[in-house]
Amino acid sequence: MSNSITATASNNKADALPGSDLLALAGRLLLAYLFIPAGFAKLMGFAGTVGYISSVGLPLPSLAAAVAIVVELGAGIALLLGYKTRIAAIVLAAFTLVASFFFHAFWAAPEAMKMVATLLFNKNIAVVGGLLALAAFGPGRLSIDKK
Repeated sequence: MSNSITATASNNKADALPGSDLLALAGRLLLAYLFIPAGFAKLMGFAGTVGYISSVGLPLPSLAAAVAIVVELGAGIALLLGYKTRIAAIVLAAFTLVASFFFHAFWAAPEAMKMVATLLFNKNIAVVGGLLALAAFGPGRLSIDKK
C-alpha cells in the first residue's frame, strides 16, 4: 500500500460536464470576438494604431502595430477554429497582459480617467484568466484540435 497520492487527468467522457464541448466552443467564440475585430480595426486604421502606440512611448510603433495585428488576427482566428488552441491562448494571454500594463495603466491615469482605466485593466486580467484556462483544459472536441 502506497502513502503517496497520484493525481491524473481524466479524459473519460463520463467525467465531463454535459455540454462541455459546447461550452468550450462558446468560450472560444467569445474570446475570439474580442481579438479578431480588434485586429481587423488595427489593420484598417494602421496609421491611427501606430499613433496610439507612439502616444504611450513604445519603441518601433509601426513594428508593434504589425505584431499586434498578426497576434490578434492570427491567434484570434486560430482560437475561433480551435487550431493550435493552447498555443494561441498562451500567445494571446501574454499579449493581453503586456498590453494591459502599457495601455491601461490605471495607477498613472489622471483622476478623471482612473475608473475607466482600472475597469479596462481588470477586464483584460480576467480575459488572461480565461485564456489560461483554455490553454490548460483545451478547446473541446468541437475544434480542429478535437481535445
